[in-house]
Amino acid sequence: MESKKEFFLECYKLGIIKFGRFTLKSGIESPFYVDLRPLASDPKILKNLANYLLDMLPLDNFDLICGVPYAALPMATAMSLESYIPLIIKRKEAKEYGTKKMIEGIYQKGQNCLLVEDVITSGKSLVETIAEIEQEDIKVADIVVVLDREQGGKQLLESKGYRVHTLFNISEVCEILQENGDLSDAEVQRINDFLKGNHIQFEEKKRLSYQQKFEQAQHSVSKKLLETALAKESNLIASADVTTTKELLELAEKVGPHIIALKTHIDIISDFDYQNTIIPLKEIASKHKFLLMEDRKFADIGNTQELQFTSGVFRITDWADFVTSQVIGGFESLDCFKNVGVVAIIGMSSKGTLTSNNYREEALKIALSHPNVIGGVSQNPIPEEILLFTPGVNLADSGDGKGQQYNTPEHVFKTLHTDFIIVGRGIYKSENPEQAASQYKSAGWNAYLTSL
Repeated sequence: MESKKEFFLECYKLGIIKFGRFTLKSGIESPFYVDLRPLASDPKILKNLANYLLDMLPLDNFDLICGVPYAALPMATAMSLESYIPLIIKRKEAKEYGTKKMIEGIYQKGQNCLLVEDVITSGKSLVETIAEIEQEDIKVADIVVVLDREQGGKQLLESKGYRVHTLFNISEVCEILQENGDLSDAEVQRINDFLKGNHIQFEEKKRLSYQQKFEQAQHSVSKKLLETALAKESNLIASADVTTTKELLELAEKVGPHIIALKTHIDIISDFDYQNTIIPLKEIASKHKFLLMEDRKFADIGNTQELQFTSGVFRITDWADFVTSQVIGGFESLDCFKNVGVVAIIGMSSKGTLTSNNYREEALKIALSHPNVIGGVSQNPIPEEILLFTPGVNLADSGDGKGQQYNTPEHVFKTLHTDFIIVGRGIYKSENPEQAASQYKSAGWNAYLTSL
């Protein structure tokens, strides 16, 4: 077999250790994160790992092998296949039906079991696991661990009389990675301080200012939005979820001085008429210097979207500065939006939304690579290259009982690094929309300044 160092570097390529800033289950912030589950996806590495672990052990001592669920299960299985020592499986929780057993497999009382674990931290969960195995009258004396985080777990188990065999510890792998040029001296020092229990200071990631984003922006609509935000000292987009032309124009007139854009759902206007609805709306937008955002949420194949965008009674292409669109139709479905900016729907604010982590990742790839996309709607942070539009913002920070969840301006700017807040009912349902818009403008701008 290759040397232990070479073997670790092969494992490292699979992304089993990440360095940066991570919040652990305990709430503690750690400069590294370990996840050995990817090792199970490489048969050669898994086989070699099994043999490295077996070589450390007096195999004649064991009648059984058991992996701690879930990450160590494939490791224990590979070790069983290489050594011909029978495998038993410990459940994470007992079955609620049938035998309700915690241990699955063929075993006899009094047999010796080797316990396999991927990572050991404090050791407390291992103590609980051993107790559950020993309840079945199976003896555990030895534990083999792939990586020791060196946070007291090995010492705890050894103090209770167990023999702990570790293939790697975090200090050793940091040394390997430092020699290989994968870790800087500063990163190693931070990790060593963390392992000694010292408080470590993480460098806070600073958000870009509107001016910095303006200087980097490529799309004309991005530049216009950022320019408007700086000129009006506002990051507020008001949502006009009203159903008549009269309501739409009155709201636009009242909130116009305080907003950078008015978000419309033009297809809910019951008395829509291009000449009487759009023409005066454009005049108000020009007078008060705000953009028009049609929240159409296009979600079809490219040809259909192009027809919806350019044709019909609404003729969105003639008046909207930017539009919203789902990306479910794929990259090419966004090609039709040539004369406007596109805000891609990355995630939705409604409770129970189907925009899962995987969907958001794929949607972001499209948003970041398509030249028509200026930003995204999301309840999660997105890369600084595009603008973040966050809906569901409300000073009350509560829900509406229909699945809509709200965030305060302070929360979305500090936590998500939002660029623009979208406020609906907080403004158009208020007794005084103009006053409410002024309050949200001030709150949003102050939250932005504080986030810098």
